[in-house]
Amino acid sequence: MYRSTPVAISLILSGFIQSGIAQTTSSPINRPSCDDQACLSQGKFSHPFEEPTISGTYPDTGSLDNPLKESPEDKCKENENGQLVCKPAAGSIALLGDGRLLYFNALEGTENVEYSIFFEAGHAIINDQTRVLSLGKDKATWLEPSPVDGGANEDGYDSTTLLDGGLLDTTNDDDYSDGALFCADVVSLPNGEIMAVGGTDYYAEPGVTDPIPLGVSELEGLRNARIFNPDNNTWRKTDDMTYGRWYPTAISLAEGNVFVASGVTKLIKPLYPEDPESSGRNVTQTETYFTNCSNWAENGPSAERSLPLYPRLHLLPNGQVYYNGAGQAFNPFGQAYDQALWNIVAAYDPVTKSWSDLGYAGLPLRLNEVGMETLVSGLNPTNDEAAADLQAALEGALGTLIEDPASLVAPFLDTDPLNATSLVLGSGFRGSTFSLMMPLRPNANGQYNQASFLTAGGVLGAAVLTSPGGHVGTALARIDTVDISDDGSMRYSSKITGELSQGRWYGTGVLLPNGQAMVFSGADRDEVQFPGGATPILQTELYDPETGTWTTMATQNKPRTYHNTALLLPDGSVLVGGHAPINTAYAYSVTIPGFSPNDGRDPSFEIYYPPYMYLPRPVITNAPATAAHGENIKITVPSDAADIESIMLVRRTDLTHLVDADQRSVQLEMLSNSAGRITARIPANAAVVPPGDYMLFVNARGEQGLVPSESMPMRITGAHAACY
Repeated sequence: MYRSTPVAISLILSGFIQSGIAQTTSSPINRPSCDDQACLSQGKFSHPFEEPTISGTYPDTGSLDNPLKESPEDKCKENENGQLVCKPAAGSIALLGDGRLLYFNALEGTENVEYSIFFEAGHAIINDQTRVLSLGKDKATWLEPSPVDGGANEDGYDSTTLLDGGLLDTTNDDDYSDGALFCADVVSLPNGEIMAVGGTDYYAEPGVTDPIPLGVSELEGLRNARIFNPDNNTWRKTDDMTYGRWYPTAISLAEGNVFVASGVTKLIKPLYPEDPESSGRNVTQTETYFTNCSNWAENGPSAERSLPLYPRLHLLPNGQVYYNGAGQAFNPFGQAYDQALWNIVAAYDPVTKSWSDLGYAGLPLRLNEVGMETLVSGLNPTNDEAAADLQAALEGALGTLIEDPASLVAPFLDTDPLNATSLVLGSGFRGSTFSLMMPLRPNANGQYNQASFLTAGGVLGAAVLTSPGGHVGTALARIDTVDISDDGSMRYSSKITGELSQGRWYGTGVLLPNGQAMVFSGADRDEVQFPGGATPILQTELYDPETGTWTTMATQNKPRTYHNTALLLPDGSVLVGGHAPINTAYAYSVTIPGFSPNDGRDPSFEIYYPPYMYLPRPVITNAPATAAHGENIKITVPSDAADIESIMLVRRTDLTHLVDADQRSVQLEMLSNSAGRITARIPANAAVVPPGDYMLFVNARGEQGLVPSESMPMRITGAHAACY
């Protein structure tokens, strides 16, 4: 039995950044020991740490009792163009198969803004830097990949501009701001490489260069896709998408191919004279990247769908892609004329290349059970088959209403009246929220036929419009569930669960290996509506799915609001980083006293150690490094293996702006457990465990609940689909 006894552990981390042959060593960072009972109930954070300064000098990190200190010259230096280049913050981050971390900056160059980012972004912002971070046993080290900015568009980018010539022309500084990784989405490929999809081209439209470079800023989504190779720390371009995408979501399919949806081509002025029907909305067309052939292919008109930016997508156990009624929206003015459709949860079938509407997010209204599964497709003006789809949806609903009118209202009658208010308020599209897929577990027959999703915090939509939406972060949370029948049909349901202790905008959710979830960072109000005008949230919270309640946990060190990140590390701790805000009030970098820090980005990290890390933990002494679908694997643990209650296979995180569409934790079927040797089965269904890199944990039952081991790396191999 694993008992709750404090264990004092300290870990000294030091660091250096490597670029070419240059190396330096940073001040040490301490992992806190368990010197009081708080670590057993709330966990603890390490002291913040960061790469050595860009100028090559050292920041004064002090000690655990003294917060990180730095002067402005520690963060930034001036490049050959007279622009400030600063240490990058982890606005996007991916855990590589070897345990290192790839991350890149967000909004690089905002420190160069003198008056207003709205009028200067096209000239001031530059391509984002990337880094690789290694967390060793006693030190942290950094290196710069090559090219350091991801290497896109050396010869310029063919922007979708409106103006060409004249006094107020489109001014596009192609030499340093046409291939930014900012607002690309990252996704892991089956071979361990990382793909970044989309990104940003900054320019002024209209704009002038003399006497002062100003203009109306435009952020255009890139068609680029680029791949990071962890074997040699290099970036390369691969085949371009057909559509430029800013804030898309990319997700791995069962065969290892990549599906991409949404994004916007022009953020500020989404006008496309050559394609007027696409103006005023996000990209509805979807595309698939075939990893065997390194090429993109459009999925056709039935695969189109109006979705929010960074739609919260998940791969269901039946191989379909589920949209969970959440994403990013720019309140109070909205993002698209058709965004009321974002309230509808749906599933995309890669085989038929079509969507099925499942229900209204958060409400017991099941559209696919009343003949309205093609409603959203029927309302898409760029789909030539829209009229027929809409007619079929309306005829189906009318037929159901005539034959069984009670079926439309029966789900509402089953709702607990005491929960009705929260159910309605928390329903519909949720902006700036995380969406975590809870652990997939086998049923008695070893089948994975149910997937549940935790949505908490963010901002609520206004009635059915989704925007104008709320400004204040909500504390409401819900669990959405998709049940999959043997015949392939899906049934959507939703229920409210315990509320957060306070409303939280842009909190990052992390699923722990014991099945509990945590939320980190964020703010009490929407920092896109009024940047720099919110109060950061430093208190972390833990969700227990067994009780459906949240508990406040340890307080993190640094405020991290917009573009924050958090992800599970192989030892079961959580790396927390990021914070790259928009300039205050869309002007320049200045911190309003008492509100979010907004004097530039925060390049630091801190590590959260959950309570289970201060308890005796089970140990995996041996496990295979690779496994195939349907394979039985042998896991060696100490002789007290009888205490092992579950085996979890956790996908390595690739996170951008709260979004990791590949996030999944799968409980393996345990076939035998004796004499320190466990036999478990890798699911034969590739949609449950898509090929790629994972972490293998075992959980033992202790007095405080499940206690996970440190993980062992495992790559799931599988056959790829044929090329398009």
